[in-house]
Amino acid sequence: MEIVNEGIEEYARLHSGPESDLLKELNRETHAMVMQPRMLSGHLQGRFLSFIAKLINPNLIVEIGTYTGYSALCLAEGLAEKGKLITMDVNEELESFTRSFFDRSEFALKIDYRIADAQFEIEKIDGPIDLVFIDADKKSNGLYFDLLIDKIRPGGILIIDNVLWSGKVIEENANDKSTKALRDFNQKCLEDSRVEKVMLPIRDGLLMLRKK
Repeated sequence: MEIVNEGIEEYARLHSGPESDLLKELNRETHAMVMQPRMLSGHLQGRFLSFIAKLINPNLIVEIGTYTGYSALCLAEGLAEKGKLITMDVNEELESFTRSFFDRSEFALKIDYRIADAQFEIEKIDGPIDLVFIDADKKSNGLYFDLLIDKIRPGGILIIDNVLWSGKVIEENANDKSTKALRDFNQKCLEDSRVEKVMLPIRDGLLMLRKK
């Protein structure tokens, strides 16, 4: 199921700010050389992430699920002058590809790229965290949330990608493990009084949480 009309999404993209030349290249090279390029955040979502980061001007961003680095580079646009972005992924095969784009960016010294399992790496991160973006193993969203929530400062933002799962979360006959996990996670966040929440139908769905 396409949850957003392609024409509307294209219109929204055309009426949003442009990608940098480096992001355009990364977008193009990911589609040409990497499997599952749909995992890339892309132009519209990338501009949204950049916009949110610039509003917050964070000192510390944590990203779980680097893939080829597009979302990390977008988030880094909003970092404070001495800010840092920690991004982690378990896929060693993409490390050299992704790191080459980080190294060529103006944020090279601000991005701490780690090949690591987030469930063990998060405990090594000292807070307070200002902004979190989760775009990784959907079945582990709840675990990542639990590990991060106490490290996020009051007023900090947590954004989770793919929470609508191509519309499968509302399909009664969709009972695969990832869909079930996403339904459970979305409900978990809805019932958690520690966070304000809003779900947005951008691309495959973004859930935004604000820690009270």
